[in-house]
Amino acid sequence: MSAAVSNDRKRGKKRYGGGHGNKRWKGSRELEVGMQGILITCNMNERKCTAEAFNLLNEYADQLYGPEKLQENNGSSSDGEAEEEDVDVALKKEVAQLKASGAKRERRFMALDSGANNVIFIKTQNIEADKLVHLVLSDLHTTKKHKSRVILRMLPVTGTCKAFQEDMVKYLATFLEPWFKTPNCGTYQIAFKARNSSHNKRDEIIKTIAGMVGKLNPKNKVDLTNPELTIVVEVIKAVCCLSVVKDYSLYRKYNVQEVVKEDTPKPDAETETPGEKDEKDEKEMNKEEKRDEKETNKEEKRDEEEINKEEKKDEEEKKKGEEDRDNNVPHDKKEDEGDGE
Repeated sequence: MSAAVSNDRKRGKKRYGGGHGNKRWKGSRELEVGMQGILITCNMNERKCTAEAFNLLNEYADQLYGPEKLQENNGSSSDGEAEEEDVDVALKKEVAQLKASGAKRERRFMALDSGANNVIFIKTQNIEADKLVHLVLSDLHTTKKHKSRVILRMLPVTGTCKAFQEDMVKYLATFLEPWFKTPNCGTYQIAFKARNSSHNKRDEIIKTIAGMVGKLNPKNKVDLTNPELTIVVEVIKAVCCLSVVKDYSLYRKYNVQEVVKEDTPKPDAETETPGEKDEKDEKEMNKEEKRDEKETNKEEKRDEEEINKEEKKDEEEKKKGEEDRDNNVPHDKKEDEGDGE
């Protein structure tokens, strides 16, 4: 094999992703400030995660917005075949299909490099990401059907800014208004996560955002158990991804694997009969009485121990004093006897 042919093949592989399409799969573009979409975390298999994400999101996007028009030309039918075809042929085929469709707009979902391992970013076009993700999780929570194997969490991104505190504060000042500015208000929590970024301190960011929410309306209150709204802050490298979501606790932090699990049944206070409520109250009162009795016994025991300690201490001091006096008498006598000699 000549050196020229070898170099040409190397250049060809470099240009088209080394013969496996890895660079093309990662995406020629990365997550940038100004984008909206969905952050999806997975466990190691990003390629399969992306395929699952497209299937899941398209299924529910069709319910909200109808089928994507570009799909009529079967432009996406080559996705499965592209893995077996030569990358050069697959690229040319895709370009030809897009030209034939006459479409100039972007697809409604596009996979981009997020900048972090085990995290993919799906850029959305003309899609309300928070509404779509909530629909997905709501249906999974109701039906308890497993529709993915490698996807873990799906977090909508409805706003992005530079991941520096001054930029975040400036952006959040207007971003948070629709949910928290007077007359709007609600209970909330802040979920912060940073990846490949060390210049933002979690506690400091949370404290700053909480202060901003309080200024927008003093009626906004923090609730870490079951808040009405959750401010999601995901920092990846130099990009801060933001969203305000509902049912964050109910849908297990937007985890598609956890949300399909059966919920632990909790007693409903509204369905209790008066007799059941009285019985429950009586049990609580008995518990309180037993608890008080136990505490009283402990206190009495402590007091008794203290008294015994004091009495024992007095006895020891008294005994020691008597011993000292007994020891001093013979000593004085010996000195007197010595003087007499």
